[in-house]
Amino acid sequence: MEQSSNKNPRIEVVDALRGFAVMAILLVHNLEHFIFPVYPTSLPNWLNVLDQGVFSIVFALFAGKAYAIFALLFGFTFYIQSNNQRRQGKDFGYRFLWRLVLLAGFATVNAAFFPAGDVLLLFVVVGIILFFTRNWSDKAIFLTAAIFLLQPVEWYHYIANLINPLHQLPDLKVGEMYAEVADYTKAGNFWDFIVGNITLGQKASLLWAVNAGRFFQTAGLFLLGFYIGRKQLFVASEKNFCLWIKILIISALTFAPLYTLKELVMEGDTIVQQSVGTAFDMWQKLAFTLVLVASFVLLYQRKAFSKSVSDLRFYGKMSLTNYVSQSIIGAFIYFPFGLSLAPYCGYTISLLIGILIFLLQVKFCKWWLSRHKQGPLEGIWHKWTWLGTNK
Repeated sequence: MEQSSNKNPRIEVVDALRGFAVMAILLVHNLEHFIFPVYPTSLPNWLNVLDQGVFSIVFALFAGKAYAIFALLFGFTFYIQSNNQRRQGKDFGYRFLWRLVLLAGFATVNAAFFPAGDVLLLFVVVGIILFFTRNWSDKAIFLTAAIFLLQPVEWYHYIANLINPLHQLPDLKVGEMYAEVADYTKAGNFWDFIVGNITLGQKASLLWAVNAGRFFQTAGLFLLGFYIGRKQLFVASEKNFCLWIKILIISALTFAPLYTLKELVMEGDTIVQQSVGTAFDMWQKLAFTLVLVASFVLLYQRKAFSKSVSDLRFYGKMSLTNYVSQSIIGAFIYFPFGLSLAPYCGYTISLLIGILIFLLQVKFCKWWLSRHKQGPLEGIWHKWTWLGTNK
């Protein structure tokens, strides 16, 4: 999201990494047709093979990982803003709660065009954890992040089922809600689509996050990003360089076993799949997320790499604007009330569309930031955050 700092210089790698995350989210969402799973029914065999390859590669690299980087940097941005206020002897906590209220408004706008897929409202709900932990010690924040990332609720359900075989996870009716969302989306009535998305769609998205283990993972990632900020781990130094190498090695070595265990667990009973399977799925995605983050941070210290991805800095500075606008653009491209191209776009074509949207957004970002300090939505968010002050 927006990173505003009057005291600390911007850390370029954070902007670029945030831009990378939003770009990856855009590509995944395009392959999903922004949660509108309508695809061509008859394609040449060679194109079907290509489509499956594109799907496998993009989802293996980015699905569940791009959002995790986005969440990690949300916690880091909270550190930047709260630390700036602490230097002035002020508590950012209550201003942050108001900031979350504003984010709920942006979440509503985004959700209106993104059926059952918005992540911003999840950030609003889970973001409250940062308010309560803002004055905790570094050790307490790290340990709490670790507890959340361990997925304690999933393990509770697994152990409860071992003790009482009749114990089951609560049925949140997510499948039924998504089916209803799909029905009104296919119907093509614009106003039914908008109203349904900001009511039923948002509910389905939040409850899906509960089922998928994202509630606790998001809380853990927020706190981990907060911890990274406190420890200044994104600042270029020899000590941090060595630390990121260690993180890369450990994450790379643990990813394959975790992924293999997840696949094995998914062959078990339904309750095991829904509990232990969810935990291992979150862990293997977290491991790969750390591989991506560590690799990016390390490579960014090389001038050739930082220069080649310099456009991502502009994209990352306007992450909120880009994230919301990509939903509006995607809805217009794929959904029945717009161009209705979903039935004609397989995974490969959808990926190319996503790349085109990204390039156009980058061009807009560079033009806008040459004239303004912040992106359109970032500027509104910043201005309204500091209502009643001179900021």
